[in-house]
Amino acid sequence: MKGKDIGEQPELITHLIKEKAPFPNNAQLPLLVYKGAFSSAENLDPGVIEKAFLKNGWKNSWRNGLYPFHHYHSTAHEVLGIYSGSVRVEFGGEDGLMIVAGAGDVLVLPAGLAHKNIWSSHDFRVVGAYPAGTSWDMNYGKDGERPETDENIARVPLPENDPVYGDEGKLLQHWNS
Repeated sequence: MKGKDIGEQPELITHLIKEKAPFPNNAQLPLLVYKGAFSSAENLDPGVIEKAFLKNGWKNSWRNGLYPFHHYHSTAHEVLGIYSGSVRVEFGGEDGLMIVAGAGDVLVLPAGLAHKNIWSSHDFRVVGAYPAGTSWDMNYGKDGERPETDENIARVPLPENDPVYGDEGKLLQHWNS
């Protein structure tokens, strides 16, 4: 799916983030960062992002911000499409990987990957979604979450499509290898 709102596939940046107690993260599937996947026009329509995600089988979308505390999902992968402002996200737990993302960028998080909003602009907004057939849970790295969350993560199926580019996207290439 390409058009005025979805650009040619940008360079894909990947980061494999291994376990860092108390967070499982995901040593098998990398974080995927698409810089400029959508037109970064000043008024990027969140509906365009939601439609692309839905067309490619990523459902249960929501619009909001990103929590300012470390959390992760053990029952679903997650995609974040930024439609306004910018954000600095920390991945993997304290002293983890920092990524700055802005309008038009898309981040695909594998199940288990801890993430936290470290800073965001006043106009930061994001659309989130999950692959069809999965539902998300919330985990915080607290005592007693594991090993159940580890078992959940191992059972999460790979998505059928890249959330932005469908079967032409690079997600399958990077997550199937």
